[in-house]
Formats: sequence, structure tokens, C-alpha cells
Amino acid sequence: MKLSKEARKASKTLFRGSFTNGKLDEAKVRTVVKELAEKKPRGFLEILEGYQRYVRLELAKRHALIESATDLERGTRDKLRRALKAKYGDELTTEFKVSSELIGGLRIKIGSDVWDNSIQNRIARLEDELIHA
Repeated sequence: MKLSKEARKASKTLFRGSFTNGKLDEAKVRTVVKELAEKKPRGFLEILEGYQRYVRLELAKRHALIESATDLERGTRDKLRRALKAKYGDELTTEFKVSSELIGGLRIKIGSDVWDNSIQNRIARLEDELIHA
């Protein structure tokens, strides 16, 4: 559903007010949602939808999904964590997942950033090049 201009503006304003010292404050998020649910201003469902989207995207920026074809060794996991935290900050959480369809390599997703160095991706790119050549 597309948000109205007013709902988008209101949700963005509420979202900007949900930070403490540059970090999303969980208590402020709860307060915003509770107040919206109680007061029910005009278009509050659209405002909540927009606000939820902003919060979801912000939380995604703080979480790394690291997929590999096989289970990674502890040392490799620690190296990846340190490198990603150096780039994205100490509040970054990591999740490791085994995805056998990758065949080999890694896929790392943090928010909208994706690094895909998997064999599956290389095969797909090669296939695309052959089709469009």
C-alpha cells in the first residue's frame, strides 16, 4: 500500500525522534507506537505502517546475515565479525547460516548491502552473459 504524503512525513518525523545518541532507542519506539495506538490520529494506520518500515530498515542495517555453503570455522567467523564491526560499528549483530545452494563461497547481507561471492552467483552471471551475448 502506498502511503500518503502526510503519513510518510509524520512517520519520518516520529522515526527521527526515536533516536538517543545516534542509536535507535527501543523505549522510544514502544512509546511512539503506544501513543499512536491510543490517540489514533487521522491516518494512524498509514503512519504506523511507514514508521514500522523505517524501524525495520534501521534494524536491518545493524544485522549481518552471512551465508556459506558449509559451516565456517570459529576463527573464520571471528575474523568476519571483526571486519564487519570495524566497517559497520560495534552494535552490529551477526547471523551465520549454511545454504548448500550457494555451492561454495559467501553471501553477506547487511541492510541493503549485499556481497555475493558464491559459485551460484557466478554461474548465474555467466548464464546471463551467454544468453545476452
